[in-house]
Amino acid sequence: MPSDARAAAPSEEEGAAPAPDAPAAGGGTTGPHHDPYREPHHDAPGDGRRGEKHDVSRDAREDPREERRRERRSRWYRRDVRWSPYAFVAPFFVFFMAFGLFPLLYTGWASLHRVELTAPTDMEWVGLRNFSRLLSDEFFWNALQNTVTIGVISTVPQLLIALGIAHLLNYRLRGSMFFRVAVLTPYATSVAAATLVFVLLFGRDYGMINWLLGQIGIDAVDWQNGTWTSQFAVSTIVIWRWTGYNALIYLAAMQAIPNDLYESAALDGASRWQQFIHVTVPSLRPTILFTCVVSTIGATQLFGEPLLFSGGAGATGGASHQFQTLGLYLYEQGWVNLHLGRASAIAWTMFLILLIIGAVNWVIGRRLRKSA
Repeated sequence: MPSDARAAAPSEEEGAAPAPDAPAAGGGTTGPHHDPYREPHHDAPGDGRRGEKHDVSRDAREDPREERRRERRSRWYRRDVRWSPYAFVAPFFVFFMAFGLFPLLYTGWASLHRVELTAPTDMEWVGLRNFSRLLSDEFFWNALQNTVTIGVISTVPQLLIALGIAHLLNYRLRGSMFFRVAVLTPYATSVAAATLVFVLLFGRDYGMINWLLGQIGIDAVDWQNGTWTSQFAVSTIVIWRWTGYNALIYLAAMQAIPNDLYESAALDGASRWQQFIHVTVPSLRPTILFTCVVSTIGATQLFGEPLLFSGGAGATGGASHQFQTLGLYLYEQGWVNLHLGRASAIAWTMFLILLIIGAVNWVIGRRLRKSA
């Protein structure tokens, strides 16, 4: 039987298919497809190898912590985006409430009481009596008239000169940056230093202004004791300090005017003066209105210049109150006469005047926008 089985098995010479590779007796492999240099077969990830099982278990331990960390960062980011703007503007509101809103409300409450500066907690309710008293107070009306007069004398020339300086600086000049810094220098000067210099200039006996007037045959002027002369002298201090500031505002507005308007006007044969009148000034109407309002508000609150110009007169604004403004009258009532309730009423009256000025500004600005 074995011999018959061997005889029945097909031989390799007879065309039988070769047997698949099988392990040799010595532990190797045999067969024509065996490559001894072929890299060993790697199993797919997660096929049960020991090292891969270790990595998976480590990721499983770290994933929850990493997820909590990302969630915590996301929560902090959302809080930062939501609350950071409020944190940035919070200092302004804190200082405004402490030094702006609280004094405003307190003076409003004090204006309805009779209260002295020496005993600010002892208040006696008087209602609107402090306000009605102002209507019959000649010194209040004198201060209001002086404030309006000095405001007009200082504001109109100031803005006209500032407009002319800005028009000159708007053209290409050699050393234009120097001139821009120079016109802003008076604004950076303290009011005390500027006023003391002008006091020397307008001195009656040894002032330079009277010396120049004497050179052309004009007698010396008593600038401090005259009504119009003292108001003119105080106005010159305001003009000198604020002209450069307004000039830079006008210059910035002029540089925003399109050059096409000037080119079209030049093609039509307009001169520089005509371009200034028909192109520059109409384009500056909102800016001019803004500077008029700001200058009017500054004139209403004028205090330092007349106080220092009066010298030894203090808050009276001269021997005859000839240049006492509303700011000086408020200071005299509150800190010289110690009538805190009356001073609060004056402060709120000034505040109402400023509200009226703001309302007029809004009406004029609205009409200008409609006409444009």
